[in-house]
Parts: sequence; C-alpha cells; structure tokens
Amino acid sequence: MRHEPDAKSATLSRRIGCIRASGKGGGGPFVSQPQEHESQIHGSLVEVAGVGVLILGRSGVGKSECVIELVRRGQRLVADDVVRLRVDDGAVLGWSPPHIRHFIEVRGLGLMNVADLFGEQATLERCAVGFVVRLESVAKGKQFERIGFEREFETLLGVAVPKVRLPVHAASNLATLVELAIRDWELRLQGINAAERLDERLRAEGGILRDAAGNDEGEGR
Repeated sequence: MRHEPDAKSATLSRRIGCIRASGKGGGGPFVSQPQEHESQIHGSLVEVAGVGVLILGRSGVGKSECVIELVRRGQRLVADDVVRLRVDDGAVLGWSPPHIRHFIEVRGLGLMNVADLFGEQATLERCAVGFVVRLESVAKGKQFERIGFEREFETLLGVAVPKVRLPVHAASNLATLVELAIRDWELRLQGINAAERLDERLRAEGGILRDAAGNDEGEGR
C-alpha cells in the first residue's frame, strides 16, 4: 500500500528540493520516492508523551498548526506533510524523507525549521506509530464520538492502530485534544475507561448509558 502526498506536500517537496539543489539547505540528497517495502502517507507524525501520533486530514484542515502547538508544549516532531512508513517486528515505524526533515509549512508564515525554532530536542528522527488522529471539518449530519466506550482502529500496512476522529471548528484546541486522547489511551491500556465507569455507576442506579450510546452519538459541535 502506498499513499501519494497531496498538492501541498508535493509543493513543499519541490520547494525544499530547490533549496537542496541550490546548496542552501545542506544535508543529504533529495529523495523523492519511498524505498522498497516502504510506504508514504500525507500527514504529520509527532511523539506525544512517548507515543507516536500520526495526524491525518485533508490539506488545510490544520495539521501543521496543531503540530506546532504540540511542539511548543514540549512534544517532538518526527515528520510533517509526508510521513514514510514501514513495518518492523509488528510495529509501524514512521519518519520523514531526508529532504524535508525538521521542516514545516505554516500557511501565512511559510517554511520553518522546527530544530532552529525550538532546538534539536524538539525533533525526533523516527518513532513507532502508536495512535492515529484524524482531523475532520464539522459538517451538517457528520457525527463524532460523544461517549467513547471503545476506540476505532486504522489499518496501516496491515497493522491495526487505535484511532480517534476530532472535529475541527473555530473553537477547536486541537493540540489539547490530541494530548487528552493520548492520556486517555494510556489509561485505557491500564483498564481505566471513564465511559465504562460512568455506565457502571448509572446502571447501579437504573441508568442506561451503554444502551443509549448507539442512539446518541450526536452531531459534531
């Protein structure tokens, strides 16, 4: 499986490629295609609290802005726009193509180097993808999780990775939501599920939270 980058990713690659060709960028050679047994996908990869989070969504939805805020909070950038992927010992590993490593394109500001802005400690060469966040614009009729008994999964190169879908609107604080998703997932791995806990409490008092879950997902808001 191979995912081609969208127009923004191709533009960024061309821009960095021109910088490399002119000798202004330094570093390794321009690499335009993934190697054998590798794939690539349009998105951003950030290590959040030790978990590699792959952020996906259409171009312009706010992935890069979310990444910058996460890095500002102390998380580490692995890749932006184009993420290379391969499976190693059952885990999906992600990293950036060499020619755009540490670079990020922010609409209204242009190209920036995260290592220059925040220091080398704000970047990471590669990490395992342990969680997927899909950013989706809010539209009439589109539904988002509101109770959360279970998490969905995204299949990457045949490997199932836990996933959440987050609504993007004017009041969204995406970086905070991503951090919350990871904190919550870590608790779930320890057997702590807030929705199940509340459901047990309500059932003890005659409530029906779990039975209502399928009928009360609600529209994004």
